[in-house]
Amino acid sequence: MSTETIDLKTRLIADFHAREAVMNGEASSEFHQKKRAGLARFEKLGFPTIKNEEWKYSNVKDLISVSYEFNAQSSIGLAELEDLKVPKQDANILYFVNGIFNAGLSTIISPVEEITISSLGDAYKNNPSLVSSFFNELTADSEDAFTALNTAFAQDGVFINIPDNKSVALPIILRFVSDARSSNVGSQPRNIIAVGKNSHVKVAEAFRTLGGQRSFTNSVTEIHVAEEANVQYYKVQNESENAYHVGTTQVRMRDRSHFYAGTVTLNGKFTRNNLNIILDGEHCDAHMYGLYFPDGTQHVDNHTVADHCKPNSESNELYKGILRDKSKGVFNGKIFVRPDAQKTNAFQSCKNIVLSPEASMNTKPQLEIFADDVKCSHGTTTGQIDEEALFYMRSRGISRPEAMSLLMFAFCADVVSQIKIDSIREYLENVIIQKLASK
Repeated sequence: MSTETIDLKTRLIADFHAREAVMNGEASSEFHQKKRAGLARFEKLGFPTIKNEEWKYSNVKDLISVSYEFNAQSSIGLAELEDLKVPKQDANILYFVNGIFNAGLSTIISPVEEITISSLGDAYKNNPSLVSSFFNELTADSEDAFTALNTAFAQDGVFINIPDNKSVALPIILRFVSDARSSNVGSQPRNIIAVGKNSHVKVAEAFRTLGGQRSFTNSVTEIHVAEEANVQYYKVQNESENAYHVGTTQVRMRDRSHFYAGTVTLNGKFTRNNLNIILDGEHCDAHMYGLYFPDGTQHVDNHTVADHCKPNSESNELYKGILRDKSKGVFNGKIFVRPDAQKTNAFQSCKNIVLSPEASMNTKPQLEIFADDVKCSHGTTTGQIDEEALFYMRSRGISRPEAMSLLMFAFCADVVSQIKIDSIREYLENVIIQKLASK
């Protein structure tokens, strides 16, 4: 596929209208009306530039300068998946290749009385009113152009619906694979996860790439956490050197609910992760952990929001990064405490190690408090490896490269240890060890 400079926005808008013209009666459905509203918002916003404060340190010019084939068909099979070295897991595993659900590669083993799991496309065919009621409910007011774009073009992804008082024993693993072996490919998966009252579930999203052409993933996940529900959510990105990824996870929590998130970025040309949590209930408990390892000319940007709307809730956040070569990192963490959110506890920390004079890290912790009976703190540190600790280890006969790897792995342990799905944690530990020892 040609990589000449194009107007991607114009091409996408034209593609939307071309598809809409052959939809017949479906164009008037509630689901499509939400997609049309997403397109209108995208048209108004346009792709962000560095003049946009939210994208000040993340330039998407290179990302949008070429064309992508969205939802491209792929012949990927089990043999090709072996090359990805994914961990063996006792879990519900769903594969999406170039954004399209692949039933032949997927395995769903949890009983139907415990949980409903299907592709978004199948769920809409079977129960359009239910899917429409959840679709874009949490992101309708978003001012993010990529979220609006995803809404307009949402075609597939996962739909998970858990009834009240259910504990899902097995994790749900969503594996998104970009098959970029022969052309530039794009995908816009839309995931909806609705967790009923007093129910428990573990969900993980994993993003991988096959091939050396460009891939662009624009992912949106909406998570509805009902009263007293407990949700663990993990996101792992280990994509190619030509992979561009923009992902938004939007969460709304109700009374006495618990939400636990871990976001790990191991590889990819350009990565932007948005994690937005609305604590819209009393006695909510939210935890956010993040880890990132950019090297070469990679760029990783993590934006987080903990929005406390009701009293007596707590959020804790810890993000850590190790940057090498000419890589760039960005962290923007926001905490809002609304006027009614008295007795809020909110804590945020971002710590980084920069191993090269040509690497850079931009951090912007933000705290906006509109209540007076709260306990809140935020802070960030960026520095180099602890030379005193390094000297101590070398004096015990440990080589400098090995000592540095050990120190950096220990630095990561605060986040890695928080991964509660054993197979994912062990996989991450092995990949991190290999990555730290590679230079």
